Amino acid sequence: MTTPAYILHYAPDNASLVIRLALEELQVPYRTHLVDRSIKAQRAPDYLALNPGGLIPALETPQGPIFETAAILLWLADQHGQLAPAATAPGRAETLKWLFYLSNTLHPALRMLFYPSVYIGAGDADQQRLRDQTRDNILRHLAVLDAHWSVRETPSILDLYLAPMLRWLQLYPRDSNRDWFDLSAFPALHRMTMMLEPRASVHAARATEGLGPTPFTAPQVPHPPEGSAL
Repeated sequence: MTTPAYILHYAPDNASLVIRLALEELQVPYRTHLVDRSIKAQRAPDYLALNPGGLIPALETPQGPIFETAAILLWLADQHGQLAPAATAPGRAETLKWLFYLSNTLHPALRMLFYPSVYIGAGDADQQRLRDQTRDNILRHLAVLDAHWSVRETPSILDLYLAPMLRWLQLYPRDSNRDWFDLSAFPALHRMTMMLEPRASVHAARATEGLGPTPFTAPQVPHPPEGSAL
């Protein structure tokens, strides 16, 4: 039996979900290694050797470990000639600009919303102000994306990156009011998530990470068979 070339270091319903979806779409062999957040395994020396930022995911490859979600996505797409236009192909620039918009604009906003103390300190009032402003920013970012999103029959790395973020906005933080976000208010993005949900890649992720039957359009709190999403 051939040893899988890739090892995905993951935690359930974390950014590693994006990479799992890409690996499943590519239908390449890989194995997983749980990063147990309940014991802060992402801060352990062996994991920091893979991802010195202490964030999830990391992907071990024949060329060495890769971290940063967008970097892993783009590397996988280029390695396997799928999920994104090739370097000299039409549409490459379009893909790159939206990939970096997701990575540099939307994804950091989600981190501010979910972990405000990292950015503003421990004060409750300060955290609430940051969350309120961040919610407004996220809605603006999503409106930009919705106005420019193309729904494809075959998903790209952009779809695989954005869909989990839309899931998380409907679920987290668990102790806050999430009525401010309505996926149906963004029709192109909503259609994209509906296109993704029946795919085999999503079914695989649902089973391995306990995501429930409609992980993007009507997400439920995950019940993973191993590890914790928090």
